[in-house]
Amino acid sequence: MAATPYQQLEEEFRRLHAFRGALAVLRWDAAVMMPRGSAEVRGEQLAALETECHALLTSPKVSRLIERAHANAQGLEDWQLANLREMRRERDHAIATPNALVSRLAKATARAEMHWLEARRTGHFADYAPHLAEVVALIRDRAALLGQHLSLAPYDALVDEFSPGVRTADIDTLFKAVGRRLPNLIREAVALQTEKPALPISGKFPAAKQRALALEVLKAIGFPFERGRLDESEHPFTEGIPGDIRVTTRFAPGDAFQGLLGALHEAGHAMYDLGLPQAWRDQPVGRNRGMALEESQSLIIEMLLGRSRPFLAYLKPLLEKHLGVSGPEWEAENLYRHLTRVHRGLIRAEADELTYPAHILLRYELEKELLAGELKVADLPAAWNDRAAARLGMKPASDSEGCLQDIHWAVGQFGYFPAYALGALIAMQLWEALRSERDSLDQEIAAGDFSGLFGWLRERVHASGARMTVQDLVKEASGRPLSAAPALRYLEAKYLEPR
Repeated sequence: MAATPYQQLEEEFRRLHAFRGALAVLRWDAAVMMPRGSAEVRGEQLAALETECHALLTSPKVSRLIERAHANAQGLEDWQLANLREMRRERDHAIATPNALVSRLAKATARAEMHWLEARRTGHFADYAPHLAEVVALIRDRAALLGQHLSLAPYDALVDEFSPGVRTADIDTLFKAVGRRLPNLIREAVALQTEKPALPISGKFPAAKQRALALEVLKAIGFPFERGRLDESEHPFTEGIPGDIRVTTRFAPGDAFQGLLGALHEAGHAMYDLGLPQAWRDQPVGRNRGMALEESQSLIIEMLLGRSRPFLAYLKPLLEKHLGVSGPEWEAENLYRHLTRVHRGLIRAEADELTYPAHILLRYELEKELLAGELKVADLPAAWNDRAAARLGMKPASDSEGCLQDIHWAVGQFGYFPAYALGALIAMQLWEALRSERDSLDQEIAAGDFSGLFGWLRERVHASGARMTVQDLVKEASGRPLSAAPALRYLEAKYLEPR
């Protein structure tokens, strides 16, 4: 019996999934293992595969099959209908961008990433600026084409790629609600913490020992090392597909927690990917539901779990075992004060939960101005420094701790940054729902048992794949629409408690 149009589509998207898996491994290798001088060669390889993926999605065959499958959709099950919707969505996004532009972007971002790495090391933005300018120009062209095709504003079209269905109006509403309370909340939290500050923690912690600690913790939370790896890179990230997940972190000899928390953050991404519906792993409906939801899962593990009292009670003997530490500064309560300290800093990746939104607002504003042509790439360092002074109360001493600290723009990820703040709001709303349903959660975590936490997440979040919108998924999982209220309740309870 001949395959139906829908069945033929599944086979085409199975091929696409395989191409994307190969791309993921090549990107991981470029950041972790590849010799720096191989950037041009790798750029050609990535461009070839990206072009092949784009050609598949935009082929007349796939468009013809999508139309035929829609015309005969009455026999499809709910998951198949959702899969067909996601196939059309991917096709619509891809068809708006010509093959030539896809290829140029792949090559430009590969070059920009290598020059970003060098500029971050030296602090010389000028050497990287022309490569970023090329990426910005190409992304601007792509955003215009994508917006026109999808009947969206150019920036909304980019946001939609990372957080499907989310619009600037949604972002602004949520950011405004948080922004009204945040400045006073930060001041109140800082004042409380000065009354009983944490004992200082210092020392030298070799990367090998920190890595052993991170490996044990990741094994405990269920990261499957038979199908994944932990490595080091300049900027922590997660790559791969559910059967081959690669996470990286960055260990700092003078900081016992940076590498571990980075590993937990990336493991949150990985555990989400690993929890996606197995039966649909090679189909669009089996993919994650966008970066806002992805970030919610990483922040639940890094921030809400990793900086909680129960988790630090579990972690304390492991710190003693791997790092050889002891004394009152290493007691769980002092570790909690240390890791929940509110501190205005310049580095987004090191920011606490209260100051983090200011870092996102800064980037959100600047990337919109870059794409609108209101800000030139050459003027980015000065604009960044002025915005940092206004939002963070300090100016970077160098571009490395300013506009060079993130990789996102180098690799063309404009519209991604809002997902971080949206992810934090989603994380706190899900956490509130989880805690209300699982009274024993704190005891389980303190005992090193994370099965209840991940069981709830797998059932309520991961298993849905891309079957529903972010807003619908959050409402179904938590019992209420996404809002800033749960986040504000969480932050006030955590940071305004008597010390």
